[in-house]
Order: sequence, then C-alpha cells, then structure tokens
Amino acid sequence: MQTLIDDGKLKQLLKEAFMEAFEEKRNIIHDVIIEAMEDIALVRAIQEGESSETVAEKEIHNILEG
Repeated sequence: MQTLIDDGKLKQLLKEAFMEAFEEKRNIIHDVIIEAMEDIALVRAIQEGESSETVAEKEIHNILEG
C-alpha cells in the first residue's frame, strides 16, 4: 500500500517542521544567554561582597523577616 501526498501538503509539513526546529534552537540559545547573565551577576555580587564590610547573621535575618 502506498500513501500519496500532494506537493502543497508536503511543503506545509516541511515548513512546520523547520519552524519547530528553529523555535527549539532559539529556546536553547535563550537559556544559555540567561544562564551566562545570571553567572555574571553572581560573580559581581560575590566580588562586591568580598569588598564590603561584614554584617552579623542576626542582622541579615532581621532584614529578611521585615
């Protein structure tokens, strides 16, 4: 048994497959960029923390608890 598909349907299916693959790659690239930005922010926060004065742990808890 042989299945026939017209050129228009085949073209549409290929187009949809291409767009889906492109979207998946774009999401991967987006995730990598976000991770890199978070890493940079973390490094900057650590560097800032190393050059600032120390604070008592209780004081931090008081601030976080409001």
